[in-house]
Amino acid sequence: MDDIAYVGPKSFLELPPGTIMNLRACVFCSLTLFSISFAPAQSIEDVHVVPRRTVQPEQPKAELQSAADSESLYTWARPFRVNSDLVLVPVTVTDARQRPVMQLSKQDFALYEDEKRQDIQYFGVETEPVSVALLVDVSKSMTDKIETERAAISEFFKNADPHDDYLAITFSDRPRLLVGPTQSIDDLQSKLMEVEPGGSTAMLDAVYLAERQLGSARYNRKVIVIISDGGDNASRYTLREIKKAVQESDAQIYAIGLFETFFFNTLEEKMGKKWLSEITDRTGGRTLTVDSRAKLPETAAKISREIRSAYMLGYRPTTAIPNRWRRIKVQLVDSSPSVHAFRAYYKKGYFTAEQ
Repeated sequence: MDDIAYVGPKSFLELPPGTIMNLRACVFCSLTLFSISFAPAQSIEDVHVVPRRTVQPEQPKAELQSAADSESLYTWARPFRVNSDLVLVPVTVTDARQRPVMQLSKQDFALYEDEKRQDIQYFGVETEPVSVALLVDVSKSMTDKIETERAAISEFFKNADPHDDYLAITFSDRPRLLVGPTQSIDDLQSKLMEVEPGGSTAMLDAVYLAERQLGSARYNRKVIVIISDGGDNASRYTLREIKKAVQESDAQIYAIGLFETFFFNTLEEKMGKKWLSEITDRTGGRTLTVDSRAKLPETAAKISREIRSAYMLGYRPTTAIPNRWRRIKVQLVDSSPSVHAFRAYYKKGYFTAEQ
């Protein structure tokens, strides 16, 4: 049986029997399974989340953890390395109006690893269900936008697939697991509609909590969707730590950023769009920004449809250097006049296995 590196989630392909082995990244192996759909809301502290930095002696003992707990926190952020004879790369293509493009064929793609063109041996369209974590900003800055955000959530779920699995995390001064995991869209949406905004913004910690929860997700394909209007001013984790972690995970991250003004009160607000893009781009997802709250529901619907519109490209690397980062590049072949207006989104690489 061949080993496979998934540069993203596993997808169904028409491959010869026995070709694909169902792998899950070991980076999530020590996470706790949350299987009760409507448990009391859990915060980042409820699951013992602490930043990955040296503990100072003057910190209260109540903030410290056992050695075993600390080890589990490091496990999720280790590089994703597997023995890789076959690499699968999910690719989303959009047109000039940011709509998914699904009529392409294998010949429309060129795939490179470390600048060397690879033979695309397998080609297909994503068909598997998705485990989705919806991260909703309910900080104080969303007070006058909460009705628009609720409308966006409604549109997101109108375009959802009932076969998918969902969890919801709200974040203000800290993230809370509101509902999850569940396939009951109505119940999840009802819970989100009841949340009132207030507090500061801990978006980065919310991404961390979502990654933890998706470690025990039902489906191999995992997606995080963030709805927010700015940066971060309350997280324990740094942007650098989160960027490194999401690059090495197997979850794609999408974000909807609401930026109605060019005048920002704080550095965090000013850098919000840049931060979101730096996170999503590392995972093969993307950030969509809107300058008017009226556009937010439509954009949420667009993201909901897009996460189910992916191609899967499979290849066998021509080189096998262990314990290193392999860069991936996907290009669209200019086979028709419209291709030049298309854009491909994909994860830019993966780690090879140690030998």
